[in-house]
Amino acid sequence: MGGLFVGRGRKARRCYGFDEIALVPGEITINPEEVDISFSLGKTGVKVPIIASAMDGVVDPEFAVAFSKLGGLAVLNLEGIYTRYKNPSGILDKIARATPQEATRLVQEMYTVPIKEKLVSKCVEYVKKKGGIAVVSSIPQKAERLSKICEEAGCDIFVVQSTVTTVRHISTAYKVVDFKKLTKRSRMPIIVGNSVTYRVAMELMETGIAGLLIGIGPGSACTSRGVLGIGVPQVTATVDSAAARDDYYKKTGKYIPIITDGGMTTGGEICKAFACGADAVMIGSAFARAKEAPGRGYHWGMATPHPNLPRGTRIHVGTTGTLKQILFGPAQLDDGTQNLVGALQTCMGNVGARNIRELQQTEIIIAPAIRTEGKVFQAAQNIGMAKRT
Repeated sequence: MGGLFVGRGRKARRCYGFDEIALVPGEITINPEEVDISFSLGKTGVKVPIIASAMDGVVDPEFAVAFSKLGGLAVLNLEGIYTRYKNPSGILDKIARATPQEATRLVQEMYTVPIKEKLVSKCVEYVKKKGGIAVVSSIPQKAERLSKICEEAGCDIFVVQSTVTTVRHISTAYKVVDFKKLTKRSRMPIIVGNSVTYRVAMELMETGIAGLLIGIGPGSACTSRGVLGIGVPQVTATVDSAAARDDYYKKTGKYIPIITDGGMTTGGEICKAFACGADAVMIGSAFARAKEAPGRGYHWGMATPHPNLPRGTRIHVGTTGTLKQILFGPAQLDDGTQNLVGALQTCMGNVGARNIRELQQTEIIIAPAIRTEGKVFQAAQNIGMAKRT
């Protein structure tokens, strides 16, 4: 086994995150307006390969509709406040007003109210009635029951998501979800996550899923890496999982898209995720800043409400622009957090990639100075690439 010695008889593999790599420009360049950024999930064609993550400060039913109409997918959290409270607005106000010291306890308390199945159906039906694509997320333990309810309500895509997802989960306390049975029974495409390794990705793909989420602990509001000590940096996690996807395709002829989930707030980080092999990306904090987001300028992770071991925190991201502006510009900020689609298209043009599959073949270099080289004035003035807040 390769790797570097970290002590006597013990090796560790070197892994990489987005800040440690850069993309090499191509030998040809393309007009950014002529590149194709679309991808498919099951039979659903998606124009914008940037998905809004299933976090309560990011996606409510109204946001899901607005995002769909702009060409993307926004995932509604079925474990969140929109399926627990008939009027979640007051809950969101309380979370936004809480002090940092009160926030975690308050979020834990708010999520003790049971999920109401009627509200699950109501959320899906609302998105469909308004012309949106209904995408929802559940934890594995509740996936079988909630997927049936959502399918009856007209849901388009169902996501099964937990901190770490495997096919061979062991528990005597609750029934373990059988992904093969779930995907076979459901008429909806099933996306699962999250994983970060080649072998787990391969095993999950063999269950019949339609997509796989990649990433453990990289989100801006997530503290799993600090609390649990687990995780793999997103560059390595994406490259390894993409290798599993490609090998699975060679073996079966079935192409299972991988979705890099978390660790990206700027256009540059999104571009790097695609170059590492992603077919789409999922992000939260960038969209929590939209005027249409329900979080009042705040963002918190899905694992924050855990009653005994919260693995997330509420963070203030502010409100910086409309959803359309964050996706398509015009950018009014200098930090790469707006016009994410424009950044992706421009990057593809500069590396000579006509579509996402070609972008995945872009040359990558290890470049630990990529963010700091020549940026002394930006760092001194806290602007642009060196902005700290």
